[in-house]
Amino acid sequence: MRLGVDLGGTKIEAVALAADGSEIWRRRVATPKGDYDGTVRAVAGLVRAAEADLGETGTVGVGMPGALSPATGLIKNANSTWLIGRPLDRDLGQALDREVRLANDANCFALSEAVDGAGAGAAVVFGVILGTGVGGGLVVNGRVVTGPNAIAGEWGHNPLPWPETAEIPGPACYCGKHGCIETFLSGSGLAGDFGADGATAEAIVAAAEQGDEAAEAALIRYEDRLARALAVPINILDPDVIVLGGGMSNVDRLYRTVPALWSAHILSDTVITALKPATHGDSSGVRGAAWLWEATA
Repeated sequence: MRLGVDLGGTKIEAVALAADGSEIWRRRVATPKGDYDGTVRAVAGLVRAAEADLGETGTVGVGMPGALSPATGLIKNANSTWLIGRPLDRDLGQALDREVRLANDANCFALSEAVDGAGAGAAVVFGVILGTGVGGGLVVNGRVVTGPNAIAGEWGHNPLPWPETAEIPGPACYCGKHGCIETFLSGSGLAGDFGADGATAEAIVAAAEQGDEAAEAALIRYEDRLARALAVPINILDPDVIVLGGGMSNVDRLYRTVPALWSAHILSDTVITALKPATHGDSSGVRGAAWLWEATA
């Protein structure tokens, strides 16, 4: 049995997968925000509950918003800031009396889709999350690639490529720079470009479908920017499949329009890279955490 935990900023969700990948248990609890010790207890409690209900123990993988620093072994780059600087894998291992494997939540998303989702059977899968933030994960031959700095796939904090004059210097990003891909392609980035902070992607798409010219123009700009941004990992990694997750992945027109635009920025006479929505949707992160023992063994 494989147990996966998705440690988010507002909720912690756990699933148990059988050997064939079928889901046999699921539960979620609220995240104890700002409480590191409480977070460790909550994760351990979900694991123990699953094992008690199912009558067996399993391997444990945890996806979280950050990464383990190779230099210190402590959490870095987490928007759940109470995790930063903590030895989360060791503390969870001690609480559960076994080794626990951690990975960035975008890596877990990419792994889930590579194992039995939209990228199943593909050699190179690049997973992209287009949500509140913009992240990425890379899976090659069924294995998560993290890199020596634990930042492989961190695509959202590179500058938007081939910027137009109006896109320079770009919106301010929380990382301290301007013009990061995330500032243009997150849900709030689309809303800000549309000129209505707080507007949802669904509302903007609906407005465009009803003939709203401003909404249609904002989506056209978004599609062009996404095509330019995805051309970079295609030029560098040449993935078989790019899988989209997060709220913006539900915009169906992206799968038609973006591949028609990205070829102008890709150094090849043919581009057969597939752009697909995630098969497992919001469950991809927690499922990918459960697969970590297969992918990092």
